[in-house]
Amino acid sequence: MTVCNEQINLEKLKKAEQIILELQAELKNYIAAGSGPFLAAIYDENDHLIAKTANSVVSENCSHNHAEMNAIKAAEKVLDTYDLSAHNLKLYVTAEPCIMCLGGIMWSGIKEVYYGVFSKRVEEITGFDEGFKPDWLNEFARRGIKVYGEIATEAGEKVLHEYVAAGRKVYKPER
Repeated sequence: MTVCNEQINLEKLKKAEQIILELQAELKNYIAAGSGPFLAAIYDENDHLIAKTANSVVSENCSHNHAEMNAIKAAEKVLDTYDLSAHNLKLYVTAEPCIMCLGGIMWSGIKEVYYGVFSKRVEEITGFDEGFKPDWLNEFARRGIKVYGEIATEAGEKVLHEYVAAGRKVYKPER
């Protein structure tokens, strides 16, 4: 079931499903190269790819190198700005953003967010702590950020299950 903070636009949803399924398929190559189990891509309003990056927390020993944060940083470099709002950008990611990434998205100026696997399922499959995110969909709507989620979840869950079954490391700070 798709989650959305605006009236569902079927054209947007169909495009998002296509992109997220492509990201899920590509993610297997990123994982084989040592990246974590998440991939994010940023497109402009004309559907031109601006940046695509995977999670590199483990490979680069940096806790904030989540796919979304890496993609935002790459887009800012490509567009030579820290404020992406003038570019009407859309972020597509294979799973619901965690609490850190939600802050990064909000402060970057991204206008639309499309995600695959719901956080609760990410936690159940991988054990990663997604963080406390009260009413974030409405908070994003209040800030003019459109969100569509739980897109192509079956494909995303399959990739996460394969990642864990292969014994790949899931970033989790010790508590």
